[in-house]
Amino acid sequence: MREIWGNVDEYFISNLHPQDMVLEHVLQANHEAGLPSIDVTPTQGKFLYLLAKLKGAKRILEIGTLGGYSSIWMGRALPEDGKLVTLEYSQKHAEVARENIKKARLEPKIEIMVGPALESLPTLKDKGYPSFDFIFIDADKPNNPHYLKWALAYSQPGTVIIGDNVVRNGRVADQNNEDPDVKGSRALIDLLAKESRIEATALQTVGSKGYDGFVMGIVK
Repeated sequence: MREIWGNVDEYFISNLHPQDMVLEHVLQANHEAGLPSIDVTPTQGKFLYLLAKLKGAKRILEIGTLGGYSSIWMGRALPEDGKLVTLEYSQKHAEVARENIKKARLEPKIEIMVGPALESLPTLKDKGYPSFDFIFIDADKPNNPHYLKWALAYSQPGTVIIGDNVVRNGRVADQNNEDPDVKGSRALIDLLAKESRIEATALQTVGSKGYDGFVMGIVK
């Protein structure tokens, strides 16, 4: 099945994505630096880009930078005075991302903060970021519920919140699964189910990365 899903991704990319040397360079640079191959796919990246454009986002928060591939996709959706703040635990990953963002000529729009996200998040307001229009959560899954709470704290009515990798190859539906990533996804869904400030749904996705999905919500 994965071969079929990959072929479908390639079909969509070849027809709907003009060749982009910058993004191809980013993926190659990430590979050469030894970063894990867990970037969003091109179709998912463009999906985030289109959602940010639909929202008209001027302030974007990303939790989990890796090599900056998704940062660049979303950064391209920003207006001239827009800003994306991305939080990355690893100094090595952040250095690769900085070079990639420089290659994409998005340095004025994208700020990388290095360190544990749960330590960076409490500092954002004092650094001039009281709220965001669009928030993408794609970091360590066990902390997903904590990231969602912070995302809500930095939201306003209409803020879009997206969480990646919530299906876990279908294991999210198994309440007895003890994998920390699965438990983190389930805790995120449980929190969204109880949270009155946000309307949310989840979508299963298939593609070259396999079987997974997004959760998406809009703050009331």
